[in-house]
Amino acid sequence: MMMMSPFYRSIIFFFFISLILRSILTVHSHDQREFHRKISLRPTLPEGNTLHVRPGSSFKIAVFADLHFGEDAWTEWGPQQDVNSIKVMSTVLDLQHPDLVVYLGDVITANNIAIHNASLYWDQAISPTRDRGIPWASVFGNHDDMPFEWSIDWFSSTGIPPLHCPTSGSSPSESEGGKDCSFKGTTRLELMMNELKMNNLSYSKLGPKALWPSISNYVLKLSSTDDPESVIAYMYFLDSGGGSYAEVISNAQVKWFNRTSQAINPNSSVPEIIFWHIPSQAYKTVAPRFDAHRNCIGSMFAEEVASQEAEMGMMKLLEGRSSVKAVFVGHNHGLDWCCPYKKLWLCYARHTGYGGYGNWSRGARILEITTQRFSLKSRIHMEDGSLHSEVLLSSTASEK
Repeated sequence: MMMMSPFYRSIIFFFFISLILRSILTVHSHDQREFHRKISLRPTLPEGNTLHVRPGSSFKIAVFADLHFGEDAWTEWGPQQDVNSIKVMSTVLDLQHPDLVVYLGDVITANNIAIHNASLYWDQAISPTRDRGIPWASVFGNHDDMPFEWSIDWFSSTGIPPLHCPTSGSSPSESEGGKDCSFKGTTRLELMMNELKMNNLSYSKLGPKALWPSISNYVLKLSSTDDPESVIAYMYFLDSGGGSYAEVISNAQVKWFNRTSQAINPNSSVPEIIFWHIPSQAYKTVAPRFDAHRNCIGSMFAEEVASQEAEMGMMKLLEGRSSVKAVFVGHNHGLDWCCPYKKLWLCYARHTGYGGYGNWSRGARILEITTQRFSLKSRIHMEDGSLHSEVLLSSTASEK
């Protein structure tokens, strides 16, 4: 048997070593590609959809509902109501110092606004928040693009009153013969585009075009500054219609919510909070009757629920998601309660604006999210500074 020289043995040894290393590197490279492929497949939200909270801190949200700016602008009463509404918001903002403000619909009363671009009044409504450098998000209500309503009295012997049709925020002018006025209204799309164009603190979104005529459909996520990839909560905003079209959350919106929530929160492991303006018909089923408030928490039970025209599947979908903690609505000025419903809570905000019907005291709903161990608390902050109706919304009555 021929003996192999040390030189050839070394060559063979290094050849086998190189094969082993190549195999290891190939597997590692495949694993890296697979890892990056999985990372790229993780559902993400567009840039600008994330709000941050500092570790160990809570995240506070002020909800302003039914401001109704621009109402009866041709009277002395109308403009004064907007001034009063600004005072309410300013009081809440200065005492609560929220991290986010939610404008929960009926920001303006478009059916009373006789100018070409109703964004002038919309801009006034968000000014207390913007002036304090606080970010906000908005959804539409039924009055925000409602067609102008001509008063029948204007065609009586008293005639059409002098109309104030401002062309800028600081120079309202009396328009002789209505020459500076416009009665065509401002669409939802125009209102939202103007808000986004003029304000870099706005987290509002136009929403998917396929959901038209509804506009304000989007989701924001709350993350820690220490770990931006972790998600503390998702906040969904939906357009509940009214004004220029039916008062309803459409089946197309339901499908959008289902696709979106399944993509970003497939196991319902992250808490979810929902905002829209007009209450769903489920609110009627939990509405307190007279003094029998059951497990509901609030201070105003002054009227019946004025719900959406139809139910297209949204509530059934929310009922099946254990991650959904609460739904917040406005619309009814005389209600401010939270009631347990299935495994979640149905809540009203509090009538914030001096515009609109009713003489009840004004205020705002405050939400507070704690992050170490998730909890969602809420209370009502009144314009006189008092607080009431505190409730823990991260658990239902059946879990207490």
